[in-house]
Amino acid sequence: MPLYSRVTRRLGLKTAVAATVTLPLSSAALPSQHASAADQHDRHLEVMSFNLRRASTAEPNSWTVRRPVMRALLRRERPHVIGTQEGLYAAVRDIATDLGTDYAWIGTGRAGGSRDEFMAVFYDTQRLTPVEYDHFWLSDTPDVIGSNTWGGACVRMVTWIRFHDPRGSRREFYLLNTHLDNASQYARARAASLIAERIAGLDRSLPLVATGDFNAAAHHNPVYDTLLGAGLVDTWDAAAERTTAYGTFHGYRSLRRDGDRIDWILATPGVRAHRASANPFSLGGQFPSDHLPVQASLSLG
Repeated sequence: MPLYSRVTRRLGLKTAVAATVTLPLSSAALPSQHASAADQHDRHLEVMSFNLRRASTAEPNSWTVRRPVMRALLRRERPHVIGTQEGLYAAVRDIATDLGTDYAWIGTGRAGGSRDEFMAVFYDTQRLTPVEYDHFWLSDTPDVIGSNTWGGACVRMVTWIRFHDPRGSRREFYLLNTHLDNASQYARARAASLIAERIAGLDRSLPLVATGDFNAAAHHNPVYDTLLGAGLVDTWDAAAERTTAYGTFHGYRSLRRDGDRIDWILATPGVRAHRASANPFSLGGQFPSDHLPVQASLSLG
C-alpha cells in the first residue's frame, strides 16, 4: 500500500517517504521521429501545476468520468514533477496508480493524515530523488496541523520538497506547492507574506520552483506582487515560448482567451523558462478538471 507523508507539529527536516505506484512510462518506447522531443524532455525539468478539482460523484463531471481523461493527459505529458491541489486521498491514490511505477508522491491532508484535500506532489523517480520535505499551514500558527486563523473559507497549507536532480545543471532544488484561499483576500495576502518569509529561510543558494492555485489573477492582485517582491519570477512571463493564454479556471465551460491566470509556476531568478503553457487538453469535450494544468519547461541555472 502506498505511503503518504507523516507530519509533525513543528517545522523540521525529514527524510522523504513517498508513495510508489504502477505503469512504466519509458521514453525508450517513444517512436524514433520523436527522439529530439524526448531528448529535450530529458534535458529540461518539466513542471506542472494542476488543481485536480475535488473528486465527487456529481455528474456530469464526476471523478469516475474525469479520471480517464486525467490519466490520458498525464501519460501524454509525463511531467517530472506535478504540484497538485484539491486532491482527496482516494483520487491521489488513483492518480498514483495511473501514473505508474516510475512515479511516487509526497503529501498529507490539510487537516492531517488522509483527511481533507492534499497538496500532493508527484515526481518521476527516474529523474528526481527527494532529500527532505515538510509542510506548514497558512495561519498564525504555521506548525500546527490544520490551523486556520485568518478567516479563510478553508484550512490552507504548503508542501515543500528539496529534490536531488542528477541530470540538472544544478543538482538540487526546492519545489513548493500551495493552494491559497478562495474567499478571503486578507487570508491570501497573509499567506503570501508567510510563504515569502519561509522561502527566505530556505537555502538561498538553491533554485526554487513554486506551483499553486493562488486564487488571484497574475498582474492584478497584491498576492502576485508580494511573491514577485520576494524574488520570484513568473515563468509564464519569462518563457521564451508560450501557448495561447487562457484563463486557467474554466468551470467546465468554454475556454476564455486572455482570461485570469490564477494558477502559476514561479521560480527564483536564474531559472530559465524555455516554454510555458496552459494546457487545454480534453477528450470528447470532457476536461480532466475545472482548471487547466499549467506547465513550464525549465533549466534551473
